[in-house]
Amino acid sequence: MFEVIVFFSEDGASPFEDWFNNLDALAAVKVTTAIARIEAGNLGDVKPVGQGVSERRIPFGSGYRLYFGQDGETLIVLLAGGTKRRQPRDIARAQVLWAEYKRRKKGD
Repeated sequence: MFEVIVFFSEDGASPFEDWFNNLDALAAVKVTTAIARIEAGNLGDVKPVGQGVSERRIPFGSGYRLYFGQDGETLIVLLAGGTKRRQPRDIARAQVLWAEYKRRKKGD
């Protein structure tokens, strides 16, 4: 089992929520289902993409992706989402967000 939380930047913005809120209804259902499976302990089709960030692939539509970091044994931090077409840019953004998360956590 994992606890899944959404990353918020220091200014209160959430790149994941911004992306999710712009999905159509069917894509939102697929993403929500993938998150529920992660919470149940089934990470599914996941691969590391560097600098502590992993990508959960969702085989639907334009190839949706969830980008996250794992903090400890049970905490998953959703950083961003995207599609196969934007993958390199989305990965780079998620890596920056993960570095911010770790920096802020270290300062706490």
